[in-house]
Amino acid sequence: MEYAMAWEGDPHRPFKVGALFSETGPTAFIERTQWNALQLAITEINLAGGLAGREVIAVSGDARSDPNRFSQLAEHLLDEEHVSLLIGCYMTNTRQAVVPVVERRGALLAYTAPYEGFEYSPNVIYGGAVPNQHILLLARHLIANVGKRFYLVGTRYTFPIESNRVMMTLVAEQKGQVLAERYVPLDVRHRELKAIVEDIRLKRPDVVFCTVVGEAARIFYELCRDADICAHTQIASLTITEAELALMGPELAVGHLTAATYFQSINSPANRRFVSSYKAKYGPEATTNAMAETAYSLTHMVLQAAALSESTDVAVVRAELARTPFEAPQGTVRLDPDNGHCYLWPRIGRAEATGQFAIVEQSPAAMKPDPYMINHSLEDWRTTEDIELVPRAS
Repeated sequence: MEYAMAWEGDPHRPFKVGALFSETGPTAFIERTQWNALQLAITEINLAGGLAGREVIAVSGDARSDPNRFSQLAEHLLDEEHVSLLIGCYMTNTRQAVVPVVERRGALLAYTAPYEGFEYSPNVIYGGAVPNQHILLLARHLIANVGKRFYLVGTRYTFPIESNRVMMTLVAEQKGQVLAERYVPLDVRHRELKAIVEDIRLKRPDVVFCTVVGEAARIFYELCRDADICAHTQIASLTITEAELALMGPELAVGHLTAATYFQSINSPANRRFVSSYKAKYGPEATTNAMAETAYSLTHMVLQAAALSESTDVAVVRAELARTPFEAPQGTVRLDPDNGHCYLWPRIGRAEATGQFAIVEQSPAAMKPDPYMINHSLEDWRTTEDIELVPRAS
């Protein structure tokens, strides 16, 4: 078990971490923020003395938004670079390409993005939100405040398809209606998106639930603006973050909603430190987002657990993570030993012209992950007990 022996041998040898992100490709703009956040966390760890005195080094490569390339890069990092563990991945199909690699080698992958749930691997620490930590809150908010006629559109891969399946279940429970379910490729052409937007304009849904990812999101939002969709329809998402607002121009998404566990606008000491450090390292115009926050927090968490346990054995690290909470920018998080996912803080944000999100709803406590949606009814969220309403800024 080579990957469980990182603490043997020369105590002055650097501790090597493999980073799985894209420098090019349709999702590179968001993965670049994850990579930045990972490097920030490692810088902070090294300034504090490293891991038991050992310097931490991140080794990376360009995964090119390509699942096959993610798998090949993971193999290279583990077999040739001899990294102690892997941190990264954004899209579900890239994570799914890496999981068999770490399982065959007994290695650890710390996954740095929200996803659709319904998965378990003993070799994966799932750091991002699962359906009960994002879709459930969003569905309830939309049905209670907007309407019950939904139009679903997403990129054709696992996360949008499974997210739409969950959303359709929740809408049906409330006797709502799904008018259409449409998917496009990651490299979708303009005319395909334009045809979908025209269909939305004709059907006039109350809600467009959008999980279009990558650079295509900008085109979709531009077309919705040009078709005046937002005059009668609320666009809501799990995937539009501050990074997408910066890419498309925040004016395109003003008033649209996103469900996430983190927004840069969170007013807490831990988040103010994170945002300040991120801007100091990457420039005053740099913005954080939920994907970056997950990468930052999970890097700190996993490396802290490895240092405390003096091991990179997956079972040992998982046990340490379950014992050791971390004061993340989103709030205190920890691993749930039952399923390898994390207790996180669900929120809904409304996009503003500043390129930030105003938080309109949030959980008052970290929510236990339910990756298999065992309790999936909207009634599982008790309005007055479980959700804190955040007044709209005047």
